Amino acid sequence: MIAKKDYYEILGIGRNADTETIKKAYRKLVKKYHPDSNTGNAEAEKKFKDITEAYTVLSDAEKKKLYDKFGHTAFDGNMSDTDPYGAQTGGPQSNYREYHFEKGDMDNIFGNIFGNVFGGGKTRGYESQNFYYDGFDDVSRQKKCCRKGSNLKAEVSVSFDEAAFGCDKIISLEDSERGKSKSLQVHIPAGIENGKSIRLRGRGMPGIDGGSPGDLLLKVMVGDKPGFERKGADIYTTLSIPFTTAVFGGEAIVQTLYGEVQVKIPKGTQSGSKIRLKGKGVAFIKSSETCGDQYVSIQIEVPRNLNEKARKKLKEYEQACGEKA
Repeated sequence: MIAKKDYYEILGIGRNADTETIKKAYRKLVKKYHPDSNTGNAEAEKKFKDITEAYTVLSDAEKKKLYDKFGHTAFDGNMSDTDPYGAQTGGPQSNYREYHFEKGDMDNIFGNIFGNVFGGGKTRGYESQNFYYDGFDDVSRQKKCCRKGSNLKAEVSVSFDEAAFGCDKIISLEDSERGKSKSLQVHIPAGIENGKSIRLRGRGMPGIDGGSPGDLLLKVMVGDKPGFERKGADIYTTLSIPFTTAVFGGEAIVQTLYGEVQVKIPKGTQSGSKIRLKGKGVAFIKSSETCGDQYVSIQIEVPRNLNEKARKKLKEYEQACGEKA
């Protein structure tokens, strides 16, 4: 019979190690040798079992006390007619006990072991329905179970207006395993911003052993629109008006995502002034019924190629402005 390795040696700690030291050593080793990270590696699987077995004993105060005093014989059923936990042996099969736990019970018992490492009360990629105990010779005989499929990533290009109002797009996904492609219709929500991703649940890689499929993360690339700039849900445009309209006031036509809008230009409007068109921006993605605004920046056109009459009148204006009241 092969001698079992010392539990302290397995975890790489001294015999005077406290609970926190034991836990830290276990966390470090279980991450390194966990079967999810070592698929098909029999040696890593054996080490993982040994690590789990050692931790199960040394992390329990009563079991640790028995181990420190009697070693492995404390758990192999050969100490006496009564095992270390007070159970009567009474037969050749007395050193073998089998427990069948429901998932909830296993989570409660081993939640601290696996939960602290993987952030939950279950082992990642493993089910906890059956747990066998045989003098700790095979503490971690766990059956690999279903796992969720991997996520896929893809991109889709849309126009400025399609992103603003939403649209439906047909995308093509390549199936590398079968060498085929499949088409998928997706809805682009109104208000999506450039570079943002849409999660399509269940459209990723198939699950393993009956596990649920992964998701498709679709990155949306939004095209430009000449004369329009978007910042969040707001739109920024520029409007050029004649010099006389800026001086005397008047009206002008502004292009918006929703069509043309007539706006009033106050007399004396200066270049760089802004006009706010409420609700003429892009829909908020979380509330498509509410939209941002459009901000129109005014530029004044400088007169060019004046005829003689216009030049004379402009000179008269210049002289009039220079006269003292």
